[in-house]
Amino acid sequence: LHMSRLAEDLILYSSAEFGFVHLADAYSTGSSLMPQKKNPDALELLRGKSGRVIGQTIGLMTTVKGTPSTYNKDLQEDKEPLFDAADTLRACVQIADGVLATLKPNGDKMQAALDLPMLATDLSDHLVRKGVPFREAHHVAGAVVKEAEDRNCTLDKLTGDDLRKIHPLFGDDAASSGPGGM
Repeated sequence: LHMSRLAEDLILYSSAEFGFVHLADAYSTGSSLMPQKKNPDALELLRGKSGRVIGQTIGLMTTVKGTPSTYNKDLQEDKEPLFDAADTLRACVQIADGVLATLKPNGDKMQAALDLPMLATDLSDHLVRKGVPFREAHHVAGAVVKEAEDRNCTLDKLTGDDLRKIHPLFGDDAASSGPGGM
């Protein structure tokens, strides 16, 4: 299940719409219709294999659910799904390892996609570190975002004085309290 979710995230992040990561040619193929597009075949197969393994798990649990604690002939049916699931998982781990080892992140694209309001949580954390209860700090961060929206500016354009008007515990360091500053 986790591998399927990772595969889906990487499929999405490698798409032209995001472009956060570049997949190696060894784990993707060109599109027959669109030569500029790379199909994330290995990741799509990883995502699909999870359904098979989950199905085998459900089948095995269904077989075992009605048996008493001792051995019964029903348990002859547990080997095939168990071994197939183990083989499938082993192959999937090898493929996922190869995909991750050759993956090239595009930091510039990721940085460009950051939206400063998503860093408002850092303002809450800043106040919490100064002793403000999280519920109040969360409300204050919302007020800071609203102030920036009302001024039609981004959070990083608000000064320490602007922030202190909203809450007195904001110091001049509040604007730089987030990752990489705000």
